[in-house]
Amino acid sequence: RGADPAQQTTAVGLDGLRGQSRMIDAAQPQPHHQQHRQLPIAHQIDLFQRGRQRCQPAAHAFHHHRIGARAIENRARHVGAIRLEGGHDLVDAGEQVLVLDNLSTGFISALPRPMLPIVGDVGDQALVASLIEQHKVEAIIHFAGSTIVPESMKDPLGYYGNNTANSRALIEAAVKGGVKHFIFSSTAAVYGNPVHVPVFEDDPTVPLSPYGWSKLMTEQMLRDTSAAHPLSHIALRYFNVAGADPKLRTGLQTPGATHLIKVAVEAALGRRERIDVFGSDYDTPDGTCVRDFIHVSDLARAHRAALNFLRAGGKSQTLNCGYGRGYSVREVLDAVTRGVGHPFPVKFADRRPGDIVVSVAGATRIRYVLDWKPEFQDLDTIVGHALAWEHKLKAKDTPLREAISA
Repeated sequence: RGADPAQQTTAVGLDGLRGQSRMIDAAQPQPHHQQHRQLPIAHQIDLFQRGRQRCQPAAHAFHHHRIGARAIENRARHVGAIRLEGGHDLVDAGEQVLVLDNLSTGFISALPRPMLPIVGDVGDQALVASLIEQHKVEAIIHFAGSTIVPESMKDPLGYYGNNTANSRALIEAAVKGGVKHFIFSSTAAVYGNPVHVPVFEDDPTVPLSPYGWSKLMTEQMLRDTSAAHPLSHIALRYFNVAGADPKLRTGLQTPGATHLIKVAVEAALGRRERIDVFGSDYDTPDGTCVRDFIHVSDLARAHRAALNFLRAGGKSQTLNCGYGRGYSVREVLDAVTRGVGHPFPVKFADRRPGDIVVSVAGATRIRYVLDWKPEFQDLDTIVGHALAWEHKLKAKDTPLREAISA
């Protein structure tokens, strides 16, 4: 689909880690970053996909960045939002979790039993301050926000209010309450249309939508705040989050979701009339947009790794959350067709304003800074888990929804 890189659920140009950034960059060849910068984007994609296995730096050079696997002895509480499977991962790791959510798109049923849900808004500073004080909150994981690019084009002030102004209020409450660590859900939409593939954390950020700008503004607020106050942070730039908890405890269930794989599996199972694909004449190998899909369970583990990193004294920074492998919309539709065993209705339409053509993560840094090892970096696996979750939802409720863009 022609979609933003973070219509999935959905890190500082490494200002605080510039030395490490140079070492990481120096440790990997740069054919895509430098030599092929001016090639057509379709050629860049092909060169990157064929050469990515040769661009992995030696692991031994980064041991001092690793946290290592260890039990979490300091049980922290977090203020965040209900978001797919991340809560289960925190609980499974032994964390005590406090959840603040206004339930505009979330569900109490998505929370593991030990979690303490509070219905409220992250922009309510009095409420946040009381929760921080009452529960001795040590860290905040800020998932809450609006994430749909076309909607942000129609309602920019709403996005700046919910994503930027509310984040500012939350960050201020965190500083006043003595919170030590802050993890922020940012987006690959901050890059806009990158000048090369893959896109790295210190590449130019030129968002194409108010959604992307609203997240980039929050990143800047966090950088400035961390420089002035003892609040360490990591901003995780999500690429396209997809899939579901392999144990089917949670998954995306928001009505009218706009995520490509979610919409495709709904259409394949008859829960939507069809899937609309916006744009088939882009400068990509098959004419459709290209995205880097990351399994939600791997993303959840990235948040836990980021928290461990900050607790161990790691410096504030920004990190891409993706696999470094792009798939076109047509390739995703083919994967869903394979998974369900039959074709399903697809309609191709004109391009859509604000859509990014190619979004593929330069995903080396997160692996070595956080010692993050993804487990589900395979499109068929991601689609398989999404289908299994959709089958579970369909068993409960089977209305046929109208076609919704993807």
